[in-house]
Amino acid sequence: MSLTRKIAHNTIIQIVGKSVSTVIGLIVASMLFRYLGKEGYGNYTTVMVFLQFFGILVDMGLYIILTKKISEDGADEDSLVGNIFTIRLISAVVFLGIAPLVVMFFPYPTIVKTGVALLSLSFLFITLNQVLQGVFQKHLKMIKVTISEVLGRIVLLGGTFTAVYLNKGLLTILLVVVLGSFTNFMFTFFYSRKFVKIKLRFEFAVWKKIIWESYPIALAILFNLVYFKADTLILSLLKSQEEVGIYGAPYKILEVLVTFPAMFAGLTIPVLTYAYGKMDKERFKRVLGKAFDFLSMISLPLIVGTLFIAQPVIDFIAGEEFVESGKVLQVLIIATGTIFIGNLFGNTVVVINQQKKILKYYAAIAVVSVTGYLIFIPIYSYMGAAWMTVVSELLITISTIYVVWRATKIFPSLQLFFKVLVACAGMAAVLFLLQDRSLLLMILAGAVTYFVILLLLKGISKKMIKEIVLLRSE
Repeated sequence: MSLTRKIAHNTIIQIVGKSVSTVIGLIVASMLFRYLGKEGYGNYTTVMVFLQFFGILVDMGLYIILTKKISEDGADEDSLVGNIFTIRLISAVVFLGIAPLVVMFFPYPTIVKTGVALLSLSFLFITLNQVLQGVFQKHLKMIKVTISEVLGRIVLLGGTFTAVYLNKGLLTILLVVVLGSFTNFMFTFFYSRKFVKIKLRFEFAVWKKIIWESYPIALAILFNLVYFKADTLILSLLKSQEEVGIYGAPYKILEVLVTFPAMFAGLTIPVLTYAYGKMDKERFKRVLGKAFDFLSMISLPLIVGTLFIAQPVIDFIAGEEFVESGKVLQVLIIATGTIFIGNLFGNTVVVINQQKKILKYYAAIAVVSVTGYLIFIPIYSYMGAAWMTVVSELLITISTIYVVWRATKIFPSLQLFFKVLVACAGMAAVLFLLQDRSLLLMILAGAVTYFVILLLLKGISKKMIKEIVLLRSE
């Protein structure tokens, strides 16, 4: 099977797996919305967001670096995986261990502070699991990662249902989250041993090289998290937990969706790294262009479609108590669609070793974002947070595209992009006429309209679909 078909194969496997995980995730979220209510879900969201700030200190960009480094010619995979896994483990224990102490100084309810201590274990397993995924990305064997993730989700689903049925409360639900993350990590660890020998390594010369290469990414991710998560944190400090819950409901839905572009962009890293290392500019341009086209085909209709179905989606998933979340979802979906494209170019920045060049843009956007949140959240609450998040994501995506273009003079063709826009316009017209009809009818009619118009415009061909589905070898 050709490399292109392997990527297609892995992408389809992950799409299927992500689809299953997404459905399970939305079912779990629906149970939590209805069981916890606005205030309870606000507490849950605050715990999650608080720990994500410490989780980013653990990250250090090691996942991207591992995927990139082991994809280079002559890479010592066992050494790289062992050393990076060790760095990740030590940083996780240190920073996630500090989180329960720091939260004691914040004006949160006791249940939030206890929840941070409990859920820090989940973040430990998540962060160790993530770094190992680079191994599967390199070998294009993401089916193992998919299986592990689905098994973890099944444990989460069963545990959440039991906790809700027995009325065990938020802390028991957080314990279930820990158990699901542990299950995911253990299966990923078990499967990874087929490709590498994982053991703790303290080769400090290797550590120095890894940290030197990763620190710009770590700073970039930190700045990224500031503008991506500061909204919820500031909202939790300035407004009620009920308002955090209203904002957190659509945010949860979108967090499930943004795992897809991260997955897809991760699959392109080994191919882009190989092409860039071989100075194969045409192949690099072709892969980046196809990835951009594919993500555009997914993100644009997602944005346009959600503008019409946001309220029915919230009513279906979260219930009447979260009715205010519908308008928040309409805004945040714009940020989510932007992340689809931004994720691809953010990873490409690392592939072409421009991570230091992007830092000034990330830092400036972080300052603008936090300033905006502090100005608009006190006035407009969760709507101010949502719109400022859109501005932040647009700025960061534009910055990554600019840095890639400046370094490579490569910019993806917009030919398919404009065809997608036309197809989205047709879909919007149909959804406008079907307003107040059933959610299922709107989704089906919108999707069919979009793809039919795209086929008529030759934005996507039957041959292209057939080749990907049948996974033909070149």
